[in-house]
Amino acid sequence: MPVTYQVLRGFPRSKVFAASLVPCQQHHSQFGPIAHHPASRVPSHMWQRCQPSRSYKTTSLLHSYILTPPQVNSILKANEFSFKVPEFDGKNVSSVMGFESNQLPANAPIEDRRSAATCLQTRGMLLGVFDGHAGCACAQALSERLFYYIAVSLLPHDTLCELEAAVEAGRAVSPILQWHKHPNDYFSREAQTLYFNSLRTYWQELIDLTSPGEVPETREALLNAFKRLDNDISLEAQVGDPNAFLHYWVLRVAFSGATACVAHIEGQDLFIANAGDARAVLGVQEEDGSFSAHTMSNDHSAQNDDEMARIRGEHPPSERKTVIRQDRLLGLLMPFRAFGDVKFKWSIELQKRVLESGPDQLHENEHTKFIPPNYHTPPYLTAEPEITYHKLRPQDRFLVLGSDGLWETLHRQEVVRVVGEYLTGVHQRQPLTVGGYKVTLGQMQGLLEERKARVSSAFEDQNSATHLMRHAVGNNEFGTVDHERLSKMLSLPEELARMYRDDITIIVTQFNPHVIGAQRQEGQS
Repeated sequence: MPVTYQVLRGFPRSKVFAASLVPCQQHHSQFGPIAHHPASRVPSHMWQRCQPSRSYKTTSLLHSYILTPPQVNSILKANEFSFKVPEFDGKNVSSVMGFESNQLPANAPIEDRRSAATCLQTRGMLLGVFDGHAGCACAQALSERLFYYIAVSLLPHDTLCELEAAVEAGRAVSPILQWHKHPNDYFSREAQTLYFNSLRTYWQELIDLTSPGEVPETREALLNAFKRLDNDISLEAQVGDPNAFLHYWVLRVAFSGATACVAHIEGQDLFIANAGDARAVLGVQEEDGSFSAHTMSNDHSAQNDDEMARIRGEHPPSERKTVIRQDRLLGLLMPFRAFGDVKFKWSIELQKRVLESGPDQLHENEHTKFIPPNYHTPPYLTAEPEITYHKLRPQDRFLVLGSDGLWETLHRQEVVRVVGEYLTGVHQRQPLTVGGYKVTLGQMQGLLEERKARVSSAFEDQNSATHLMRHAVGNNEFGTVDHERLSKMLSLPEELARMYRDDITIIVTQFNPHVIGAQRQEGQS
């Protein structure tokens, strides 16, 4: 077995989807109206992030699309995945009981990606959501590569030396990660040698920079892994590759972009590394049994005043009015931190040089040739993550990682309530409110009966991420799942779906309060 595949053999070897071999369709969901499509075909509002319709009266565009409950369930459950941490001697000794995840496309193909893996050398668990834009290539690369960079960054100096010696001698190498992947979470087999060579160069440099016996800190390891992978994505695109497919692939990865929100959990230590507008929220169970939301990440967008100040502070006063326009970076990009997106990082001269030497397919893409307006002092964008630490407590019951498609439809407190009630089977009956709407007694009776039915059917989903997704897509303004609305939203054709919602990716990680409590007691004794 080649050394490359020994180190990276955690990758699933099942089906390689066609989408990994051909260009992803170019959706500019996070960009302003810069696309090359004629305006008559694609109205400009399609390029803006659309808040889902919250009107109680369903819009006429949805009237002709109806799915049966079994069809709805089939769509919602198509990409669900669950993993339970193995027990030893009948006991779970991990602070993580397991996780459940799911994805629902709006783009075709979906531009979101997800990853989950166990670090075999350090025993920590990694979970992440990656939200792509301008295509799926960058998010796809992150889903395959970022966890390897984190795992290598976490390895002690002596282990890195052993790894390099084994590779150099051609000996068998223990895998670094154990992946937990859905069969649809494909990977790019053609790029594995390229990825391995870049990763090996990284660990060789780490060996030179560290000392014998040195063990890295998790915060620093996460920071270095994010920055190094983004740098490698940029460098690979500049250097190119003799293989025509790989040359085109590395350019597609670099010119598209993706945000990343990653959790690293080991014992009581929870770290969140976030770059972009995906989000991590902790579900905390209070003494009365209710759940409260504890936000573990900050959105890097125009809604974050500190982020606005950071960007304006990195560029001359003359650009103060142009660096952020209409709540977008240079008037175009919604997230203020992201991987790839070299159009916001490279100089104009470098962009032109790389494109001129690139394959013909790239010349046909108007997006890659487009230079952002008021582009004077790059880089304007960074993949440096904001890192948050939390020491887990017994009342910290679960963590929700979600792409912004989830948080655009549900408030974080509602997300935590839905998941908490699902996991515990205890439903907090809140007073039924109608939010100022005029309803008849008959309509009120219908709402009460619907809520009763919702409680009795709460466990039709066997996956908490699927259950949350059902609420995200089907919730009406009264906080209940409206099956008619849900079926209509799921049956929208591709050309309409993106107008009403974004891709949604969810990972729900459940913690073990008994193990966490025991670990806290040991630490205090």
